[in-house]
Amino acid sequence: MAGIYLHIPFCKKRCIYCDFYSTTCIAQQMDYVEALIREIKMRKNYLSSNGSIPVIDTIYLGGGTPSTLSHEHLEKIFDTIFSTYQVSKKAEITMEANPDDLTGKDALCISDLPINRISLGVQTFNDKQLKLLNRRHSGCQAIKAIEKCKADGIENISIDLIYGLPEQTLSDWEEEIKTAISLDIQHLSAYALIYEEGTPLWNMRREQLVKEVEDDVSLSMFNTLIDRLSLSGFEHYEISNFARQGYRSRHNSSYWRGIPYLGCGASAHSYDGNNRHWNVADLNVYLQEVNRCTPPLDETNATWMETEVLSVHEKYNDCIITSLRTSDGLDLSRIQSAFGQQFTDYCLRMAQKHIQNGLLEHIKKDEQSPLGLLKLTRQGIFVSDGVMSDLLSIED
Repeated sequence: MAGIYLHIPFCKKRCIYCDFYSTTCIAQQMDYVEALIREIKMRKNYLSSNGSIPVIDTIYLGGGTPSTLSHEHLEKIFDTIFSTYQVSKKAEITMEANPDDLTGKDALCISDLPINRISLGVQTFNDKQLKLLNRRHSGCQAIKAIEKCKADGIENISIDLIYGLPEQTLSDWEEEIKTAISLDIQHLSAYALIYEEGTPLWNMRREQLVKEVEDDVSLSMFNTLIDRLSLSGFEHYEISNFARQGYRSRHNSSYWRGIPYLGCGASAHSYDGNNRHWNVADLNVYLQEVNRCTPPLDETNATWMETEVLSVHEKYNDCIITSLRTSDGLDLSRIQSAFGQQFTDYCLRMAQKHIQNGLLEHIKKDEQSPLGLLKLTRQGIFVSDGVMSDLLSIED
């Protein structure tokens, strides 16, 4: 099994906190879709192993804002994928969307597209905060968009929320959680607001136009989130992600399990099981260079793409970081099988102080995991970066 990620960089306007690659040059969408289709076809063999191309189990359209594309553009993209690859009949096919693109008289029609999962960029239901963030929708539109998705037959709806917004109180956040739960969604991703350098939000804080919430308030918000969602039947299966039973994000889970995926589009990343590749984060360069290439593509000479050949230490470190983020934890038998006894011994040795301090737990062996699992405890989740860092291997 493998996955496909497509980066759609277009936004009608930029949010003040976002540092993902995006552009407001909506007029270039048609040219971009044609180049994207070209890349999808040219890189057909990227995921092949021993001459065979794996079945595609997940497809994810991220951005940017994929819902700014027209129905016709989306149809072309999906037609290309389904005619180029063998897509599982049970594939999870996700599209990120903004609420206002799915409501109103010019709403994007998704009912006859193969999309079966929507990831809705709500961020907050508070109109004042939405205006501050430069979002295009209102809280009411977010609720209507969820209702519209349900009416269109989408039974797997995820929403994104941000906590720790300027002037947001714990009471405000509790209302956000209450509203989200009341909408009977299947998945929720929640992220603490980050002031990324170079963003308008960063500059606003520097100019004292906004004030960052205190760390203890942000911590209380995260604790409240975990408690309230747990009581409502959500599984906290990854640091920032919560799902009802059977509704984990299969695409994102494949990242954390090290499953290969093809990433197409400007700034998209790919992983073939051994090395990482990423495309140039520049729309015009991407369009120019993709259109200059002719199939079959020699990826070593693809001018719009860079490659990182991963060492055994880097692969081990990736495994530590991705596995410990999840509630499934780090399978020590997987470490032993993939990296050998030396790395396994090192991992266990470095984990001991965190086990003793109650930040990690070592769940003893069973038939599926003879060496047991390492998992972050509730306390460990809040200092996960430090715990993971201690387990990483530094090359000599």
